[in-house]
Formats: sequence, C-alpha cells, structure tokens
Amino acid sequence: MKLIQILGTGCPKCEKLKKNAEEAVKLAGTEAQIEKVTDIGQITSFGVMLTPALAIDGEVKVVGKVLSPEEIQKLLA
Repeated sequence: MKLIQILGTGCPKCEKLKKNAEEAVKLAGTEAQIEKVTDIGQITSFGVMLTPALAIDGEVKVVGKVLSPEEIQKLLA
C-alpha cells in the first residue's frame, strides 16, 4: 500500500490536490493511505518551500502545483 502525503496548510489548492489524490486512487484501483501534512516544520523537513506539494512513499513528486487525478494516477503506477 502506498502512502500519499498532501503537504500544505489547508488552502483551497491543498484541498483540491487532496480530492484529486483520492480520485486518482479510485481510478488506479490501488490501495493507498492519504495523509494531510499541515505542520510547517514537517513540510519544510521534506525540503518543500511552496505548497501544495505531493509526496508518495516519502518522496516529493510535485511542488506548487495541483495535479489532475489522471496525472496523480500516472505517478502511482
């Protein structure tokens, strides 16, 4: 099972990225845990200075961009 982390403080873009990640998991037909990381200290520990960001299994994949469900699905494959 993959761990998807949405890094952001709760802005509308962060919420949209979370919804898109949930949709991507459904599209991929895979199991994943989606976790929202809102603590600034944790976010910067990933090396992220711009949100929203998306990490899969602890590896940052995208920073400062809201990916579509289809784009996230490709990252999960």
